[in-house]
Amino acid sequence: MSVENPSGRIGIRTARKLLVRVAIASALAVLLWRVFVQQFAARLTVALGAVDYDQIRPAVWIAVGSALGGVARFWCAGAAARLVGDSFPWGTIAINVIGSFVIGLFGTLTGPDGRFFVSPITRQFVMIGLCGGYTTFSSFSLQTLNLINGGDWVRAGANVSASVVLCLAAVWAGHSLAQQFS
Repeated sequence: MSVENPSGRIGIRTARKLLVRVAIASALAVLLWRVFVQQFAARLTVALGAVDYDQIRPAVWIAVGSALGGVARFWCAGAAARLVGDSFPWGTIAINVIGSFVIGLFGTLTGPDGRFFVSPITRQFVMIGLCGGYTTFSSFSLQTLNLINGGDWVRAGANVSASVVLCLAAVWAGHSLAQQFS
């Protein structure tokens, strides 16, 4: 049995559950890093002879970021569907807008002229891993095609227009906000 949320807001209980899930996912990412990369990557490298630790480390961090981003996308899409329904892909639009904002903000804050220095691996983890795993352009494309195939050209056009305009606005907003810290 499902219960509709009449206010359209996520409750404190749901927010707490989400934070707990993010904390668990983060702890699992750290555990994966410590167990796999630090203990076994060196042995695997010696056994394979073709790759070294410095080549494995960025790929593992990107993979961990992608996994965390994918899980966050799954949770956010589900929350959006529960809040506003799934007859129009609002969840995908929201996810892409949030991801665009985050990549604009983080990319500017940590870029060559940015306020904060982070390692290249950290930038790859956030921008390629987290944001790449979180944003859903392939889902957007499929949903738009499904709307077109269903003869709903108006909603398909609205999805394309809203996604492009809102994501460009979000990446600009993230970039502009980050410039305020410079």
